[in-house]
Amino acid sequence: MASANTDSPVVVGVSNARRWSIIGLIFTASMINYMDRATLSMALPVLSVDLGLSPAAKGTLTSAFFWSYALMQIPIGWCADRFNLRWLYAGMFAIWSIACGATGFAGGLVTLVALRIVLGFGESIYLPGGIKIVSLLFAPKDRGLPSGLFDAGTRTGLLLDGIILPWLIVTYGWRNMFFLVGFSCLLWLIPWLSLYPKNLQRQHSHELPVHPPMVFRRLLAIFRYRNLLGICIGFFCFDYFWYVILFWLTDFLVNTHKMPLRRAGFYAAITYLISGVAEPVGGWIADRLIRHGWGATRTRKGIVTIAFLCGLLIIPAAAVRNAPLAVALMFGVGLVGLSAGNLHVILQSCAPPHEVSVWTGIENFAGNFAGALAMLVMGWTLGRTGSYLPGFAFASIVLVLGSLSYMFIVGELKPPAARNNER
Repeated sequence: MASANTDSPVVVGVSNARRWSIIGLIFTASMINYMDRATLSMALPVLSVDLGLSPAAKGTLTSAFFWSYALMQIPIGWCADRFNLRWLYAGMFAIWSIACGATGFAGGLVTLVALRIVLGFGESIYLPGGIKIVSLLFAPKDRGLPSGLFDAGTRTGLLLDGIILPWLIVTYGWRNMFFLVGFSCLLWLIPWLSLYPKNLQRQHSHELPVHPPMVFRRLLAIFRYRNLLGICIGFFCFDYFWYVILFWLTDFLVNTHKMPLRRAGFYAAITYLISGVAEPVGGWIADRLIRHGWGATRTRKGIVTIAFLCGLLIIPAAAVRNAPLAVALMFGVGLVGLSAGNLHVILQSCAPPHEVSVWTGIENFAGNFAGALAMLVMGWTLGRTGSYLPGFAFASIVLVLGSLSYMFIVGELKPPAARNNER
């Protein structure tokens, strides 16, 4: 095994307490990230009336975030591999927080769309930056727990969205909600700049191309790796399922089981919470088994497969007429979250250490493309059949196909330099 797969910056003097404090900070940043995204969806019913937005305008506005977010994944991944994450992450965090807060000043569609594009630009750092930080701070055998933990912040953010944001809107108005959420979160920068090491070791940074033609050729070469292909296909399938669950669970409970919106939103939030708790648990289980002698490749792929199979529970959840049973099955779907931390470690293990973030950017671009496609397919099937079952069933089948990609296309969890036949 190549040394690149076993070296860890922990040997250069970053204490264990400091490492976990940094994980706590990127957990919080992930939570803020998802809260700031959700501000618009929570405020849209009131905001659209105040500003006189048509349905077409609302569609344009809600999609604007993804224009910049998806397109920035590969560039921000390259930057995260090249530049000091202490300042890069802080700068992008400040950009997205200010964009969120400034939305309270918006007086029309053009301004709102522009600010959502800036928000997507800033938030693009969340996954490539977070995964890079974990790879810098932890050895491969220990990355499952921190990878799952920092990403669980997104699910926590979803839970808080349904509790805090509506209250702020009702109590203070939608403009003040944006001010409070966006600008107050800038306080996160204080502990970040205090705790993140100024010169955290960057392994193999001399291998990164600098000149644009070299960068372009290197990106083309990256796409030839079989492991990256398998990871992108698998993550495409994972995010397809995730976005269906994220955007349609509440709607399903309201329209199929005639639940009040608050109750349906609460049950959906519990599903996201289960997913969030499962993320670090799944990573911790894999880390423990690997420390006890289990093979890393089979262990992480095995947990991913088991977790993805839990997604099949959405089929009976959509089919049963009994609302409590449907909710219970829906909670079981949250166990798909057991896979997430291990998905991140699979990428960290397969990518060259100096290209972890750009691989993550490519992976997340595939995932966001899947999310956009999922919204179109789910809406089309619901319109044609009048039932959520076909769209939910298709999403779960896509998820299971993703487990096959991780199992059979992704090979041994080693970077290309450690393999003789990777290309």
